[in-house]
Amino acid sequence: MTPHVHTSGLRLTLVSMAVLAACFAARAQDIKPLEASVTIGLGLIDGDSRDRAQFGQYNGLRNDRNAFGLLGFDYDRHLAESDQWLRLIGTNLLGDTRELSLVWQRFGQWRISADFGQSVRADPYTVNTGLLGAGTTTPQLVALTGGAGSGADLDLKVKRTGLGLGLSTWFTPDLQIEVNLKSEDKKGMRLFGVGINCPSPSAPGCRFPTGAALGWATLLLPEPIDSNHSQVEARLSYSKDQLHLSAGYYGSFYRNTHASLTAAVPGSLNNVFGTPLPLNTGLQALLGQAVALSPDNQAHQVDVSGQYDFSRTTRATFKLAYSTATQTQDFAGAGFTSAPVGVANLGGEVDTTMVRVGITSRPMPKLSLAADLRYEDKNDKTPIALYNLVGTTTYTNRRLPQRKVLGKVQAGWQFSSDYRGSLSAEAESIDRGVFTATSAVSGLSALRQDTDETTLRGELRRRLSEDVSGAISLSRSSRDGSNWLRPNSGVGVTEVSDVADPASGLTLGSVFMPTLADRTRDKARLFVDWQPSEELALQFSAEEGKDRFDVPTAYGLQRTRMSQLSVDWSYALTDTWKLNGYLSRSVQTLNQARYQGAVMAFDNTSANVGVGFAGKVSGVEVGGSLSYVDDKSVYAQTLDVTADAYSAASLAASGGLPDILFRQTAIKLFGRHVLDKQASIRVDLVHQRSRVNDWTWGYNGVPFTYSDGSTLLQNPVQKVSVIGVSYTYQWK
Repeated sequence: MTPHVHTSGLRLTLVSMAVLAACFAARAQDIKPLEASVTIGLGLIDGDSRDRAQFGQYNGLRNDRNAFGLLGFDYDRHLAESDQWLRLIGTNLLGDTRELSLVWQRFGQWRISADFGQSVRADPYTVNTGLLGAGTTTPQLVALTGGAGSGADLDLKVKRTGLGLGLSTWFTPDLQIEVNLKSEDKKGMRLFGVGINCPSPSAPGCRFPTGAALGWATLLLPEPIDSNHSQVEARLSYSKDQLHLSAGYYGSFYRNTHASLTAAVPGSLNNVFGTPLPLNTGLQALLGQAVALSPDNQAHQVDVSGQYDFSRTTRATFKLAYSTATQTQDFAGAGFTSAPVGVANLGGEVDTTMVRVGITSRPMPKLSLAADLRYEDKNDKTPIALYNLVGTTTYTNRRLPQRKVLGKVQAGWQFSSDYRGSLSAEAESIDRGVFTATSAVSGLSALRQDTDETTLRGELRRRLSEDVSGAISLSRSSRDGSNWLRPNSGVGVTEVSDVADPASGLTLGSVFMPTLADRTRDKARLFVDWQPSEELALQFSAEEGKDRFDVPTAYGLQRTRMSQLSVDWSYALTDTWKLNGYLSRSVQTLNQARYQGAVMAFDNTSANVGVGFAGKVSGVEVGGSLSYVDDKSVYAQTLDVTADAYSAASLAASGGLPDILFRQTAIKLFGRHVLDKQASIRVDLVHQRSRVNDWTWGYNGVPFTYSDGSTLLQNPVQKVSVIGVSYTYQWK
C-alpha cells in the first residue's frame, strides 16, 4: 500500500513523541540527566507584511503580528545501568518553523529516532487582486474596475509539515539493518498563472488584437498546493574482515490532491493601457482551459554496494543499482477530456540501470592511484501517442533515453612531508538515443545525439606546517560531439555533415542549446590558510573560470566567466574578546547574441561583507554582527547588424533593460546574563534594511499588472526591527 501521512496524523505523532519521552524519563527517574534545559521568551517585531517581505520569507514572521512567543527545550539522559541514551530536542515550538526530534538508543544494539518539523515559505511579493477562490482549483477572475491596487491583498505561502521515523538494529556485530520513513505534507499556494499571445499555431482560433478587442492576456492564477511526498529507505549492511556489503531499497511516492486548475475567465479584460476590452474570438475559451498540475508519481530503487580490502594499501569498491519511475495518473480523473483515443493515462515509465566500479591503491609510500568507472542507462519506455495539435497537424510525445559513461583516473605523489601533488583525467560520453520521429521540436534549430567531454586536472597541496597551508588547482575540459541534427517535426531528423553548406547546412539565425555545443572550460582555484600568530587566523580563496562555446553561427551563448574572491578571518583581542569577519566578491558574466536582435553582455556582481564580535562586560556575555550584501545585475545591450529599424528604435527609446539591484544591511546584537548556576536571561536585537529594484516584477515602485488589474510588487525599501527576550533554566 502506498504510504501517505496527513497533517492530522503528524500532530498525533508529535503528541505521541512527547508522551513517549515522558514515559522514558519516568522509567529512569532514579538517574540524574546529564543535561536538560527549557527556554521561554517573547519577541516583538515592527512594520507590516510588506516591510517584512525579505526578512520573513522563511522564518514565519511575514504576517502582520507584532508579537511572538519563544519556547524550546533540550533533554539529554544517559541510563547508565542499561547503557541507554535518550535525547529529546524541541526548538521554536510556538512558531511556524517548529522542530522536535527524539533519539533513543542502546549502544551497539539498537537505535530509534523520530523527527517532526514545520516550515513556511512566504512569497516576498505582495499580490493585490479581485480573484475569487484563490488557492482552489476553480478560481474566478474578477476585473478590478477601480484600477490597479483596488483589490484585496493575497498572502501567498507554502507550509511544509514533515515526519521522520528511523530504526536500526544490530543482529550481530557484523550485521546491521536500518529502516527510515519520511513523509511531508505541503499546503498553500504559490505564484502561478497563464497567458497567450495570438495568433498561435497551437490555437488557430485565436486572432490578432484589434483596437476594439484583445488578442492576448496574462492572468494571475495561484497554484493550489495540497500534496504529500513519502519516502521509504531500508538497508542491510554486513562487515567482516576485508569485506563490506550493503543492500538497500528506496521508494518515493508523490501524491497531489489537485490534478488540474480551471479558471472562470470573464469576457472582458484590460489592454496594456488599463482599458477594458472584450476578448477576441476563441481567446476566452483558451484561457479557461484546464491547466495540468504536478501529477502523482512514484519511484523504486534497489541497489547492492560493497568494498573489499585486498591489502592495507589496495581497496576495490562497486555498486549496482536498478530503479524504475512511473507516472500513470488518469487523464479523465484529472479533468482532461481530449486525450488520444484509447489512451487513459501517460503510462510514463523510465528504468535506470547503474553500475560503478572503483579501485584505490598505494603501491609505493609516495604514490597513490585511483580509478573509477560509472555506467548509467536511462531507458524511457513511455508509450508514444498523438498528444500535440499544432495547427492542423498532430504530433506525439518524445522519449528521452540517455546512456552515460564516466571514467576517471587519478595519481598522487608525496614530494615531501609538506607537499603533495595530484593529476587526474576524466572522460564522459553521453548518448541521447534515437530521436522520436513523430514528435515536434520548437525553439531549436539543431540537436545532437552524442557528446563527449574530457577533463584534465592538476593540484599541488601544502599541508599545515608552522603557520601556512594551502592548495592550487588547474583544470581544462573540452566537449565536442557528433554531427548536428536538423529536426523535422513529424518526420525525424536530418544529419548535417557540413553546417556551412548553403543548401543543406544550417541557417544564419539557427538556435543551439549550450549544453550540446562544443565547449572549452578552464578553471583555476587557490586556497590558503595562514595563521601568522596565535591571535590571528586568515583563510583566503580565489577561483576563476571561463567557458568558450563554439557553434556553427555567431549567435546564441558565446562566452561565460565566473570569478570569486573571499577572505575569512578571526582575531583574539584577549582571552574573553574575539573578533571575526569575512569579505567576498563574485562576478558572473555571459555574452550572447540574437539574430536580428540584441547583443547582450550580462554581468552579475555580488559583494558580501561582515564583521562580528563576542566578549564579556561585567560578567555579561555580549556579541553581535554587521553584514552587508550588494548584488547587481547589469544588461549591456547593443544591436546585431541584422536588426530591423523597429528594434533599433525600441532600444533607443528605452535605453535597454535596466539594472536589477538588491542591497541588504543587517545588524544583530545579543547579551546574555547568567543569574545563577541554573538560570540565565538573554536579549537579542536584529535590524534589517533591504533595497530591491527588480524590473521583472515591477520597477521603481510601479507594479507588474495583469490583464484583470491584479498587481505584483515588493516595497523598494524594507525596514524591520526585532527584539527578543528569553529565559533559560537548566539542570545538570
